[in-house]
Amino acid sequence: MKQKTLAIMLMVVIIGVAICAAIVYAYIVPHFGLELATSGKGVISPKYLPWLVFTSLTAIPVAIVLIMSFIISVNISRNRSFCMENARLLAIISILAAVGTFYFFAGNVVFVILKMHTGGFFVLNMLVCFAGFAMSVAAAALSHYARKAAALKEQADLTI
Repeated sequence: MKQKTLAIMLMVVIIGVAICAAIVYAYIVPHFGLELATSGKGVISPKYLPWLVFTSLTAIPVAIVLIMSFIISVNISRNRSFCMENARLLAIISILAAVGTFYFFAGNVVFVILKMHTGGFFVLNMLVCFAGFAMSVAAAALSHYARKAAALKEQADLTI
């Protein structure tokens, strides 16, 4: 597969993920939360607003990661796959994923302590936390290897 084709495919996937995230944060989260908050009684629980704000704040690192991923795709399309900028962006993505995961985990622990959601919901959220942690580790590994490859590329460019 050609590098340009790969970069375009990456961009399409990133845009698709951004659209899905927008749908989740703009529609599914508020409506699902509202449905749970009313519990069929028609009265909105006072727990809904703190939960909605907490969950909505998780969109910030997600948006930043998507933007940085798109920048990496642009660099790949410009034949700059292994450059220090990509390594730095991947390192930042790793940190954002770790911080976002910790925020989500800590918030869910607080919600369980305050009895603002059930244990079953907590277990489901721990799966999300595991995915965030896995993404953080994967981005850190990619950053490490991109940095090593960029250093080798710079060395090779100097010997020519």
